[in-house]
Amino acid sequence: MDDPVLAEIVRGAGDAVIVADPDGAITYWNAAAEAMFGRSADEAVGASLDVVVPEGLRQRHWEGFRHTMATGETKYGGQTLAVPAVRADGERISVEFTVALLRDATGAVSGIAAIMRDVTAAWEERRALARRVRELESELAALRQ
Repeated sequence: MDDPVLAEIVRGAGDAVIVADPDGAITYWNAAAEAMFGRSADEAVGASLDVVVPEGLRQRHWEGFRHTMATGETKYGGQTLAVPAVRADGERISVEFTVALLRDATGAVSGIAAIMRDVTAAWEERRALARRVRELESELAALRQ
């Protein structure tokens, strides 16, 4: 990064910042990505994005990724997405993230950046709450009969 202030913000951000080239190879991995995914930057940089995408979702991920790189457009720009991800130890986590296409001086897509946050605890709480609501609705329905 040419701007030292911006570089320091990205390095020190509490959210994971991951950048990949047009082939899906990781080119940047900040300290928060290290903590979230359990991989050092040395392990991650140069590796495929497969290191964070669960195996069962990879085909869909790569179809969308290749389309975005080929067209230079993403339908997810400016949106927060929620997806499962995988840590180095194989643990699945829930993440929310935004993406930004990166372009070179000619305007061609030169990569993609994702800013990610681990929302596993909140996702599990919502799931438990929904399960409890269903249980209570069933109990209430049984009492009414």
